[in-house]
Amino acid sequence: MTTTHAGHRPGSGGRHSAAPEAPARGRPSLAPVVTQALIAAGAVAVVGLWWADTPSVIGPGGWLTGAGRITGLLAGYAIAVLISLMARVPALERGVGADRLARWHAMGGRYTVGLVVAHTLLIIWGYAVTTRTGVVHETASLVLSYPDMLKATAAVLLLVGVGAVSARAVRARVRYETWFYLHFYTYLAAALAFGHQLSNGAEFVGDRVAQLAWYGLYGVVGALVLWYRFVTPVARAFRHRLRVAHVVPEAPGVVSVYLTGRHLGELKAEAGHFFRWRFLTRDLWWAANPYSLSAVPASHELRITVKDLGDQSRSLARLRPGVRVAAEGPYGAFTAGRATRRQVLLIAGGVGITPIRALFETVPGEVTLLYRASTPRDVVFQRELSAIAARRGAALHYLVGHRAEVGEPFTAEVLTSLVPGLRDHDVYLCGPAGMTATAVAALRRAGVPRRRIHHESFEF
Repeated sequence: MTTTHAGHRPGSGGRHSAAPEAPARGRPSLAPVVTQALIAAGAVAVVGLWWADTPSVIGPGGWLTGAGRITGLLAGYAIAVLISLMARVPALERGVGADRLARWHAMGGRYTVGLVVAHTLLIIWGYAVTTRTGVVHETASLVLSYPDMLKATAAVLLLVGVGAVSARAVRARVRYETWFYLHFYTYLAAALAFGHQLSNGAEFVGDRVAQLAWYGLYGVVGALVLWYRFVTPVARAFRHRLRVAHVVPEAPGVVSVYLTGRHLGELKAEAGHFFRWRFLTRDLWWAANPYSLSAVPASHELRITVKDLGDQSRSLARLRPGVRVAAEGPYGAFTAGRATRRQVLLIAGGVGITPIRALFETVPGEVTLLYRASTPRDVVFQRELSAIAARRGAALHYLVGHRAEVGEPFTAEVLTSLVPGLRDHDVYLCGPAGMTATAVAALRRAGVPRRRIHHESFEF
């Protein structure tokens, strides 16, 4: 393991520039708790619809049908929640964090598919028991005789298909762009399933208030998607006129893309934020990928740094100056505002240095940066990092070498030896999933509370 130190700690006797002024200590965001509470309250209200419309449950068929109605209501509600989580509402993206929203979406997607399948099987079984007919006969009767059931059947197949593609074993083999666009079928599934909920759901038939509430739920979610995923990006593209200024190689397979535009200060972007970038060339216009800002945003220029991981990222090295760019954002909660302590540890692995580099320049307080790379060639921004460390009197450590040669660099013992008083630090962490999990476990063993470990992943 190679360790390099740069800069001097304030008070160490070395000459240094003043670090960014520390604002009042931040407080943990309440947005995740409030959002979860609202989702849970909505689920309780949905079950309340069934309760209010069900004076009694009689016999096995009634219990099965009742369970089918509950799972159906919850599935319809869950679809609306899933879509709203990915509607890119700024308050959620910044308050909760894009990666946490994505994890909720992935977990909720599994529950939703399970609820949809359970609803389908329980309703068929319950009706079959009540009418004393076979399951196959009852299935054909429901699909062919009830209003909107053919569309609902198509919706079930679409949701199960999207769920199967999103399974971890399959997701790893599917291109990001393919997986991304397959998820748009969730919108189609929601539209196809909506009609049968109102025409066949006992809770809605004849209950105008319940119908209006359901229309309102889906109407609000649809408006959020339309506004933030379609109207806002187009309007900003015309407003800011982003273009590629130039592309600079940083390391083997790593390039920085500099972008210029108009009124960029209006974006209110911060170090640690990311955008979803759409480069308007013949081959790239259809793909919007998330990349973090790798430098402090300026009123006239933004910079992202991208590693060749295939698909779109490989093509960015060949971008020509003048290419138009559409950007959605800024997103994320991986910003200096989350810090609650004056002492801050930044940990980067590989190209995860991109948001960390911007934070290294701006996050207030006494800062230490640990940068993990497999080989010296993989280190990005070495001159910039050294200059920042010297300017603000920060500590900079490079942890370089293959694990087979140098051992595991992220253990509680190694971290506490490199960072005195580690348990009193806020920690920002960005890197590959495996490294992140290892580092988080080591930090927890070293006594750092989970609420002060901030990390953001783009594996969604």
